[in-house]
Amino acid sequence: MTQNLTATTNAPNPPSGRDTWWRHAVIYQIYIRSFADSDGDGIGDLRGARTRLPYLAELGVDAVWLTPFYASPQADGGYDVADYRAVDPLFGDLQDADDLVREAHRLGLRVIVDIVPNHTSDRHAWFRAALAGRPGDEARARYHFRPGRGTHGELPPNDWESVFGGPAWTRADDGEWYLHLFAPEQPDLNWENPEVAAEFESILRFWLDLGVDGFRIDVAHGMVKAPGLPDIGRKEQAKLIGAQVLPFFDQDGVHAIHRSWRRLLDSYDGGRIGVAEAWAPTAERLALYVRPDELHQAFNFHFLTCPWDAAAMRAVIDASLASTGSVGAPATWVLSNHDVVRHVTRYGGGERGARRARAAALLMLALPGSAYVYQGEELGLPEVVDLPDAVRQDPAFFRGDGQDGTRDGCRVPIPWEGDEAPYGFGPTEGPAGSWLPQPGRWRELSVAAQSGDPRSTLELYRSALALRRRLPGLGDGPMSWRAEDVPEGVLAFSRPGFECTLNTLGEEVELTVPGRPVLATAPLEFTGGAVRLPAETCVWWEV
Repeated sequence: MTQNLTATTNAPNPPSGRDTWWRHAVIYQIYIRSFADSDGDGIGDLRGARTRLPYLAELGVDAVWLTPFYASPQADGGYDVADYRAVDPLFGDLQDADDLVREAHRLGLRVIVDIVPNHTSDRHAWFRAALAGRPGDEARARYHFRPGRGTHGELPPNDWESVFGGPAWTRADDGEWYLHLFAPEQPDLNWENPEVAAEFESILRFWLDLGVDGFRIDVAHGMVKAPGLPDIGRKEQAKLIGAQVLPFFDQDGVHAIHRSWRRLLDSYDGGRIGVAEAWAPTAERLALYVRPDELHQAFNFHFLTCPWDAAAMRAVIDASLASTGSVGAPATWVLSNHDVVRHVTRYGGGERGARRARAAALLMLALPGSAYVYQGEELGLPEVVDLPDAVRQDPAFFRGDGQDGTRDGCRVPIPWEGDEAPYGFGPTEGPAGSWLPQPGRWRELSVAAQSGDPRSTLELYRSALALRRRLPGLGDGPMSWRAEDVPEGVLAFSRPGFECTLNTLGEEVELTVPGRPVLATAPLEFTGGAVRLPAETCVWWEV
């Protein structure tokens, strides 16, 4: 008995043609500060990333996503943009960006760049003009300025809290307050102001004309706020994100913005795409961001946050495929990124975490749709949990009561080669060679150390990505669950000519052999027509 997960009678027909690459693509996230340093200042840059593109082409990914490299005071790792059309000198210049895009295209890789439309830097020319103005000035209408509450306006306009902790409002010198859902250095834009929409259309065209293949849209769910900016009436609001609709997130008005951006993207040739970083309380609400006239992809954070449990995984997979399938969109899977604890550590750390992470990778890459790989996960990197306070830079670490402030641990520069830090990250040797210190144990996890070792996580990813391209049943398309002879705690699903089996249990199980094994995260033992599947192991079968 099988259950088809993509058949929906009312689903729009998926688009066809050569520009639908995003429906099945594997996209590699480059956190630019921590990928490769070309000039020895300890900070990754565009030239460094360009020199490592052949590694990604060999790995087998289809595209890269670059985190912000725009001019910025770096109050939040570049997500506080002062000039959207300029490259920050930390990362190079505009010619370096152009060179990277051209080299990526030469290697057959597409390039997606971050765009940050919910807020600017407080050093942006618009916000400096707003602070220099007076209450009611047109310059302030581009942001959310409000009078305070209380007898003398000494209290914030409402009870909203910053995602990073503390109030979401800061008082200007003249007594008015401005909204910032993140750090005070990141004032929120007012998307009800037509100047804001016009400016971002110009910014998108600037980068599309340079040749980028699309945009990852930061806080795609946050640009529109509820009318009147009502109180929430609860504390610890950051914990509610993705659990319920909030007056500052996932408002219906954001969809008009995304429709206008889709029209702009479609006006360019070559399959340019928009990817939503959107936290929504249900899979159904997340699917609204990828309707046929909106964005192409939306990150599936419900899959990322799912516990290591077969029933929970299946429920998330079912809900994701049903909701995206209902609007004719592909599912988009992700296990880690620059904002969350690396999944090796989330799955328990040590040998068990590494074992589960390898199995989860094969599960993710076998599911229908597109997948994202965060730099270093193909090396099996764990979270760095013992960073000294003196080196931390995550603004949430300094504010408290919001996000946990541990994002620095997943942003430590990745190891390329050698026995000592910075492991080929840049030309400078020693601890000063990277902006965050790398653990000594990472010498065993470097690209050079793992290359050619068939037991390594790197070679597992290389093999999986090669098979994903070779086997016609992988990528976008249908899947069905296998129900016969599947013990509790085991997930097994079929795709055309292919089957994936995941044992989530802490003990081995015996299963009927469904076909020829082509990839496994641990050695298998066969007896007649049965296979003993080790604990926390995933296997790909060609059938």
